Amino acid sequence: MAKKILIIGAGPGGLAAAMMLASRGFHVEVFEKKKTIGGSNSRLKLGDFMFDKGPTFLNMAYIAEDVFAYAGKNLHDYIRMIELTELYELIFDETSLKVTQDIEEMKRRIDQIAPGDGDGYLRFMKKTKRKMNVLVPILQSKMDKFYHYASWRVVRALPWLSLTKSLYNDVSSYFKDERIKQAFTFQSNYLGMSSWESPGLFSILPYIEHEYGVFHPEGGINQLSKAMAKAAAELGAIIYLEKGVRKLVLDGKIVKGVELFSGERIEADEVIVNSDFAHTMTTMVDEGVLKKYSKRRLENKSYSCSAYTMYLGLDKCYPLSHHTIVFANDYKRNSEQLTKSFELPDDPSIYIQNASVTDSTLAPKGGSALYIHVPVPNSKSGIDWDKHEERFRELVFDTIEKRTSFNDLRKHVVIEKTITPKQWEEDMSIYKGAIYSLSHMLSQLMVMRPHNQFEELENCWLVGGATHPGSGLPTILESAKITAKAIVKKEKH
Repeated sequence: MAKKILIIGAGPGGLAAAMMLASRGFHVEVFEKKKTIGGSNSRLKLGDFMFDKGPTFLNMAYIAEDVFAYAGKNLHDYIRMIELTELYELIFDETSLKVTQDIEEMKRRIDQIAPGDGDGYLRFMKKTKRKMNVLVPILQSKMDKFYHYASWRVVRALPWLSLTKSLYNDVSSYFKDERIKQAFTFQSNYLGMSSWESPGLFSILPYIEHEYGVFHPEGGINQLSKAMAKAAAELGAIIYLEKGVRKLVLDGKIVKGVELFSGERIEADEVIVNSDFAHTMTTMVDEGVLKKYSKRRLENKSYSCSAYTMYLGLDKCYPLSHHTIVFANDYKRNSEQLTKSFELPDDPSIYIQNASVTDSTLAPKGGSALYIHVPVPNSKSGIDWDKHEERFRELVFDTIEKRTSFNDLRKHVVIEKTITPKQWEEDMSIYKGAIYSLSHMLSQLMVMRPHNQFEELENCWLVGGATHPGSGLPTILESAKITAKAIVKKEKH
């Protein structure tokens, strides 16, 4: 009889695990409390406008291809993937930089605004390629025992891990101009950290974008969740919507199944937690059961920043870049406001996704769906968003209209929705509204991160941003690969 796997949450990690395990003959059931699949990677519909609720960057598309291939499927049978010819536009004080994968053209563009740093770019790409090659095996493997640090794959990577450097310091060895340093360090935002506190090993993030490109699935990144759900169902997995899990059913520290909000109890051989880790362990497990990840200890962990997110349906389509990042004039101060002083930024950095310039399916003809993401402190800050949101919203509009070519944005808005950190926490069940989960400091990475095979509860597994290898859509898919393969291996033994 097939072993029964229950998955809490139909986010991308849970759906990827469902696909992979169903393809190996397991009986898989996924329980999602919302009306739609995808979790943070779901579609948001406002009138006739379509948005990605969360992730809007897709890089390392080959990882998604690997998930489908493992399950005997082809990703491209489900999604039309569009590769962006220019990755994004970066706006500094009085200058801007359009980033391309063409190495010689990129060198030329860098030298135009920072003479000499073009050679640094070539050195960065060459050396970071070697770093990437030794780090990948670690990112693809379980890291749940301290003796794993003595494995050959870790030992050979040690000289490349930049353990004593921050990302900013690591990148500074290649570039002199502060603007170019920003261009190769802002990716720490994907981890919810500043480049001054993010470990130097994460210089692989800008390298990945430049080497492997950035993609847009037609219809949005949310289409990846839709494709995985469809493939999982074809393979026999059952996905229940509006059936939320209230608690884990335990016998001591052995997980026996789940209890739904309806009161129904469902038994399982293994349970995979795809819901937010800290939220799950503080609400679905009784106080006193967990030690390492007790409510008190989770409260004291370090978490990522949050975001103020705007979804704007416009009656105009701006012929501008698909992705634009506007850097705060004092970028270091802005970064410190997010995770150190926990202040609401008065000079924010802003990310704008103008996906309709690439994808006409997202808005009515002549219109566009504009997504705006502003990093802000998580709920630890105590910021009263009911009091401050309107003023902050106006600041975001003012900054965009002043510093970009979206200079008449306000008058073209026909429909709008915003999500504050408070709403990320309350509506999406994200602990502290920390959308990138636990921060990625060295003391919370690899063996020190919650293990894929959760160390405090038997028959309990994790996928998502809180477990190894970390947050970000591609790494969440890697976590699903690690967990699914480990369950298959356990069954064989």
